[in-house]
Amino acid sequence: MKRTIKLMLASVLLAAMMVPVLATTWYVSPDGKKKNEGTSPDKPIKAIWSAVEAAQPGDTILVAEGNYTGKASCGFIEINKPLKIYGGYSKDFSERNIAKYQTSIRPSIDMNATPPKNGTVEFIDLDKYPDGVTVFDGFILDHSEVNAYHATDGKPEGVETGMWLEPPSKGNYKYASLKKYLIYGNTNGDITISNCLFLNSSFYAINLNHHTGTVNITNNVFLGSRMMACNVSCRSAKAFATVLNFEYNTVLFTWSRTKDFGDMGYGVRALSKVDANICNNILGLSIMSGFDNSQNNRKGEQKVTLDENMFFLNKKGDVSFTVSPNIKYIKVEDDAFEDVEDFDGMESCEDNVSLDDPSVFAGILDPAYLNGFLNAAYTESADYDADSEANQLRAAMGLNTVGSIKSKVTMYANKYPFSDNIFKLWGAVEDYGAQELPEE
Repeated sequence: MKRTIKLMLASVLLAAMMVPVLATTWYVSPDGKKKNEGTSPDKPIKAIWSAVEAAQPGDTILVAEGNYTGKASCGFIEINKPLKIYGGYSKDFSERNIAKYQTSIRPSIDMNATPPKNGTVEFIDLDKYPDGVTVFDGFILDHSEVNAYHATDGKPEGVETGMWLEPPSKGNYKYASLKKYLIYGNTNGDITISNCLFLNSSFYAINLNHHTGTVNITNNVFLGSRMMACNVSCRSAKAFATVLNFEYNTVLFTWSRTKDFGDMGYGVRALSKVDANICNNILGLSIMSGFDNSQNNRKGEQKVTLDENMFFLNKKGDVSFTVSPNIKYIKVEDDAFEDVEDFDGMESCEDNVSLDDPSVFAGILDPAYLNGFLNAAYTESADYDADSEANQLRAAMGLNTVGSIKSKVTMYANKYPFSDNIFKLWGAVEDYGAQELPEE
């Protein structure tokens, strides 16, 4: 009898453990209070990081309009569990409109005193949740105020700032540029980043080191990124355990790593060990190329799809590939573009087009910034006089004679101005790039 009761109790406990815990919805507003319960719209928590700490894996966090920072007013927020986080809500949570109720993570230059380890929004410890589902949707992520810009150098007429300053240079600012990612993470499971604005990133806008599962980067706008808009790698020992879906994004004004325009400057890149679908995007105005496939060497194993994208005014080429030992840049309108499908790692390359009507961006893109980017140039000049008095003295004493090199750049990673016009990029071109933002 006792054995039967024990078995019955064990069965009840097992059944209870198998019943899924109901997910909780948390509410965040700058008008809230830290000690509020946070689980009802009339008693929201004040900070995103507080809601993340209180939430359980699988919970949902709704965030009202306003600007948010991290714990103790640090300029970064860590997300350490799979959660669904949505911005763009009115203060009373009765309406969601991402363009109207702007929800931003925009740190200030003073916050560079306590910089993030890697990114302004950082996903950590997600390896604990291989089946987790993470959503980050409806935010403005902006490095405009944590970058240092030169007062006059590289400042075209009408552009708000001079060129971006490589640390440790800081110009007239209190601190040097942050030089971190907007979103960084060692991620796992399925993660979706959607309906976000990435502005003036001081490094890649998104850099994820994913383990196993799917990464969906969908319906975002990227403006003024340094080096790259999106980079997703695979950390798993198992090849192709990661799938990247980069779809319906608008990527514009991607700058190079350094002011001489020597390397990087890609819209999005496909990496070895990652199956990638790059589809229905607008990839334009990159220093190098809109799509880079030069890091792939997995012909017959990797599956990279490059279909139905719109390219325009990428400086060196719309796509780039390795043709050993060099990198080949190709424009969509080139006769050789039909051969892209035969490059290593390519599964499909169909129905890609060039922008045929630039007027779709009239009244949307900042004209001074666009003009400066199109004319951006880097030059060097050498000044060497072997007969100068100083060099004659050096030569007489057996020392090397010297000269100098002066460099000049007309524009480099300047601040792209934030305005409500940016939200017109969503839906600017039907079927290409970011489409209409969701409303509730």
